[in-house]
Amino acid sequence: MTLRELMNVVGQLVQVPETSGVWVTAELADVAVRGGHCYMELLQKDDGGRQIARVRGCIWANVYSRLAPYFYRLTGQQFASGLKVMLCGSVSMHPVFGMSFVVSSINPEFTMGDLLRRRREILERLDKEGILNDNKSLVWPMVPQRVAVVSSPGAAGYGDFMNQLRNNSSRIRFHTGLFEATMQGESAPASIIAALGRIAAERERWDGVVIIRGGGATADLQAFEDYDLAANVAQFPLPIAIGIGHERDVTVLDYIANTRLKTPTAVAEWLIGRGEELLGFLTAAGQRVLQIVTDRLGGYRQQLAQAEALLPAAALNAVERSKGRLRSAASLLSGVSGRRIQSQLSRLDMVRDGVASAGRNALQRQNDRLKAREELLEVLSPMATLRRGYSITRIGGKAVNSVAAVPPGAVVETTLADGTFLSTTD
Repeated sequence: MTLRELMNVVGQLVQVPETSGVWVTAELADVAVRGGHCYMELLQKDDGGRQIARVRGCIWANVYSRLAPYFYRLTGQQFASGLKVMLCGSVSMHPVFGMSFVVSSINPEFTMGDLLRRRREILERLDKEGILNDNKSLVWPMVPQRVAVVSSPGAAGYGDFMNQLRNNSSRIRFHTGLFEATMQGESAPASIIAALGRIAAERERWDGVVIIRGGGATADLQAFEDYDLAANVAQFPLPIAIGIGHERDVTVLDYIANTRLKTPTAVAEWLIGRGEELLGFLTAAGQRVLQIVTDRLGGYRQQLAQAEALLPAAALNAVERSKGRLRSAASLLSGVSGRRIQSQLSRLDMVRDGVASAGRNALQRQNDRLKAREELLEVLSPMATLRRGYSITRIGGKAVNSVAAVPPGAVVETTLADGTFLSTTD
């Protein structure tokens, strides 16, 4: 018997009803697509992770073109190594390639159930250990400007994050530090844990941590469904924001980190938004202070004007009343020396002059103080700055403070002390 004849005999032996159209549960390994066909290894492991069964599997192109979109639509994942699957197929024996399991159908619900089961087990374990909500309980600073970033340096998601952060329209400055880590594959959890360890060693330098990764196949995110990584994030001493994948993507880290955002860009927008919120508060507070000062100066000015009108007349009236009383006393005391009475009248005239002079001096001092405050407001006003030769340049109603912000052909509005004119840049 030749080898081929032997393989043909074996092929006839395995092609029995018991090996045709059967459902098999297995773990995928070494998944590869070539020429439209999908090739893989099907594994079974015991509770200790040791392989106890292995067979070659394949999905022919005419079937794979139908199964792959169907599986992705229901699970959000591509066929990839490490997935637990339930496949329907038949055992085939080829004289050259040996025995393989040819897949004809798949049950996506089995894969989804396994992923959700693993995630639920991790969350329940963290809850029993009392650390599930530790990171969530931490508080970010009002404006976190010192941010430690865990990402891959060449990833598009990291580039989008930094571009958004550096070019924000409010010109808020952030200090970032990249702690490099592998963001997919079997080595990713240990790599991210090591990066978090380096941050923890210098945690006084940072306000918080962001873990970011751009979009991709959902299967690439399986690295984040790891207990050791989840436990490190849950117990980390600084608040952590997660921006991993697309809006539809969810990992176990999203349940335990302090803040969960959709994408790396969304993380940057969240940081910028906190800064803009504080800027708005400070601007409003400054406007309120200016209004209070203006109102008080106006009130003081009105009070001084009233005092200026009333004080001289009140002094003169008091003097006249005193003179009247003296005249009455003089008529009653006709026997008293006229010279003494005249002396008192002279003293009364001096008092009258002194009171009038004191009133004028008091009014002058208040006027001088008011003028000093008005001059200070004038010096600090924008119009004073313009009269010193400065100007305000705006594009689209927004002030411009950098040549780099003026594009060619832009219509520029320039405000001077005595008016405004428009111009166009070259």
